Amino acid sequence: MSKHLDPSQRLPVVALTGCDGSGKSTLADSLVARLRERGPVEQLYLGQSSGRIGEWIRELPVIGGPLGRYLTRKSDRVHDKPKQAPGGVTAFAIYLLSRWRAHKYKRMLRVCATGTLVVTDRYPQAEIPGFLFDGAELAKTEGGSWWVRWLRGREQELYAWMASGVPMLVIRLNVDEATAHARKPDHKLSSLRAKIANIPLLTFNGAHIVDLDGRDNAGFVLDEALEAVRAAQEAHRS
Repeated sequence: MSKHLDPSQRLPVVALTGCDGSGKSTLADSLVARLRERGPVEQLYLGQSSGRIGEWIRELPVIGGPLGRYLTRKSDRVHDKPKQAPGGVTAFAIYLLSRWRAHKYKRMLRVCATGTLVVTDRYPQAEIPGFLFDGAELAKTEGGSWWVRWLRGREQELYAWMASGVPMLVIRLNVDEATAHARKPDHKLSSLRAKIANIPLLTFNGAHIVDLDGRDNAGFVLDEALEAVRAAQEAHRS
C-alpha cells in the first residue's frame, strides 16, 4: 500500500457525493461534457461496485444464479446485523471489494498525475464506517476470528490511505427522503434515510464542500456546479 498522501496538496478531483436519487450520475455526465470544453477531464466511479459485480455473477452460466443468491444472503446478513462479525469467507469477500475500490483509486491518482481533471461519482472516506457511506465495511463490526480481525485492520488502513487524498472540491447533492425514494423505488427506504442523515456529516479530511439542492432544475444545478469548479480550479492553481 502507498504511504498516506499529503492532505495539504489538494488533488485535481471534483467528487460528487449524495444520497442515491440525488442526481449524481446525471450531474457527472453533464459536468464532464461541459468541462471537456476547457481541457482534459476523466470521469470515474469510486463506489465499491458490489451491485454491479453481483449482476455480473448472476449472469454467469449454470453457477451464476445459485452463487448470486448465496452472496446476496451473505450481504443481507451483514447489513441486517451490522455489528456482528461476519464469517471468514464473507469478510474476505468484503475485503476484496475494498481492494477493488483501492485499485480504482490508484487509477484516479495516475490520471491526476498527468494533469487531467477527474470527476468522481462518490469518494471513499474514513469517518463513518460502512459501504453505505463509502467507508470501510468491516469497521462497523466487532470481534470475530483472528482472520476477520486482521482483515478489518487491513481494510481500515486502505480507507485511511484513500481518505488522505483530499479532492480540491466536493459537490454534495442534497435531497429529501420522498424525492430520493421516488427516483430510486428499488432502494430500501431505511438505507436512503441513513444516507440522508449521515452524508452531511462527512468532511472528507477538510475538503472544500459546496452544497447543491438535488431537487432543483438539472440545468441550474449544472450551472452552479460549473461555477464551483471554476472557483476551485483558480484556488488550486494559486
